[in-house]
Amino acid sequence: MKNNSNRSIYLIPYSVWMFLFVVAPIALVLYFSLFDLQGNFSFENYQNFFTSVYLKLTISSFWYAFLITLFTLAIAYPTAYWLTKTKHKQLWLLLIIIPSWINLLLKTYAFIGIFGLFGPVNTLFEKVGIGSQQLLYTDFSFIFVSVYIFIPFMILPIFNSMDKMNPTLIDASRDLGASSWKTFSKVIFPLTINGVKAGIQAVFIPSLSLFMITRLIAGNKVITLGTAIEQQFLVTQNWGMGSTIAVFLILFMFIVMFLTGQKDKGALANGQYK
Repeated sequence: MKNNSNRSIYLIPYSVWMFLFVVAPIALVLYFSLFDLQGNFSFENYQNFFTSVYLKLTISSFWYAFLITLFTLAIAYPTAYWLTKTKHKQLWLLLIIIPSWINLLLKTYAFIGIFGLFGPVNTLFEKVGIGSQQLLYTDFSFIFVSVYIFIPFMILPIFNSMDKMNPTLIDASRDLGASSWKTFSKVIFPLTINGVKAGIQAVFIPSLSLFMITRLIAGNKVITLGTAIEQQFLVTQNWGMGSTIAVFLILFMFIVMFLTGQKDKGALANGQYK
C-alpha cells in the first residue's frame, strides 16, 4: 500500500502538466469553437467547415501532407538502412540530425536565398543553359523545403527500428534461399514497419498544420489547415472559426496516430525475441 501511495505522489507533477498543457488548451479550443463572430453560442462554425471551401482546403492539406510524407519516406528509408551498415553510424546519424537544431525560420529564409532569382540554383541553371527559373512560390519549392526539414524526423525512428532488428532473421531468410527483394519485402520491411509508422506520425501530422513555410516559400499559393487557422485568428479575428478548424485538425491527428499505432515485433526484449 505504501508503494502505491508513493507512486501516486510521483504522478502528481505529470498529471498537473497534462492538465495545464494538454487538457486545458484542448478544452479552450472546443469552447471557443462554439461561438460565432459576434460572440453568440452557435454551431455555425461546424456547419461552415463542411462547406466546399473548407472541404477543398482539407483535401488540399491532406494531399500536400501525403506528398511530403511520401518523398520523405522514399529518401529516409534507404538512408536509414545505409546508416545501419556504416562503421560510424552514430556519428553519421548525428550529422543528419544537427540541421534540425537550427531555427526553422532561419532555414526557411536560407532557402529563399537559395531558390531566389539570383540565388545559386538559378546561377547554376544560367551556366548550363537552362536559364533563370521561378522556383520560389511554387509547389515544388514548398514540398522540397518541407521534405528537407522533416527528413531527420523520419530517419531517426526508422534507423532505431532497423538498428535493433534481429539480424539472425535476415540470415535465416537468406539461408533458406530467399532473394534480396523477398528478404526485404517479407522480413526487413515488416520488422521495421513500426519505425516507418512512427516516422509517418512525426511527418504527416505536422505537415497538415504548416503555415510559415507556406507563407515564405509558397507565397500563399499553398493553403493548409495551419494557414487557415492563422488567417482566422490574426486576419479576420474569427476565433470561433479558427478554433473549429483546430478541433478538426486535432481530430485528424488522433485518427492518424490511431491508424499508425503498432507494437514492436521482431526485436530483442530481455534476451528473448518478440
